[in-house]
Amino acid sequence: MKWSAAPDGHNRRAPSYAANMASQWKTLQRLAENLVFNEAPKLIRQLQHSPTVQRGIKIGLDVIVGSVSEPPAEITAGRPVTSSSVPTGHRARRLVYSPNLDGRADPGEIVWTWVTYEEDPTRGKDRPVLVVGRDRATLLGLMMSSQERHAADRDWVGIGSGSWDDAGGPSWVRLDRVLDVPEEGIRREGAILDRAVFDIVAARLRSEYSWS
Repeated sequence: MKWSAAPDGHNRRAPSYAANMASQWKTLQRLAENLVFNEAPKLIRQLQHSPTVQRGIKIGLDVIVGSVSEPPAEITAGRPVTSSSVPTGHRARRLVYSPNLDGRADPGEIVWTWVTYEEDPTRGKDRPVLVVGRDRATLLGLMMSSQERHAADRDWVGIGSGSWDDAGGPSWVRLDRVLDVPEEGIRREGAILDRAVFDIVAARLRSEYSWS
């Protein structure tokens, strides 16, 4: 490093050193500005379009708001969930009202099972299901809901209120799709649907979906 004599007799660094430091500082400043104003936005855009990142963000938000609907362990541990449904006409058969709370679910009974969402099979809800038939160990069930928006839906029929709903409000049964419910996946027997109400559901199945 070169030194020069100052008028007061002291040695000082040559002006070239200060100029070199200033040049290096400007270079670092340009690099920092490039990262902040050019590279960072590109990286953010890439992350925004990354399916992995988007899924991670969604899961994180679900955890924060408590909306992740994974089956409770005490309900699904060792038991199959209801994940299959078909158009009701594909399961057409003879309807027989024969409820009997003997531990074996029969048509006319309402049971509970974990039903996965059609749009996202990894999530679902524990819900009541009206049993309308069976194929060996598979129950044929109609999904039930207490959402009042179904009152105006042609594919749903009202069945009033009953002991299956702790809130005591009215419920509706979905007619256009039948759930294949593994009998081992039933959580509990909820209730027996009144014969007159069951006949209303049966009449719709016979007239619109080829059941007998």
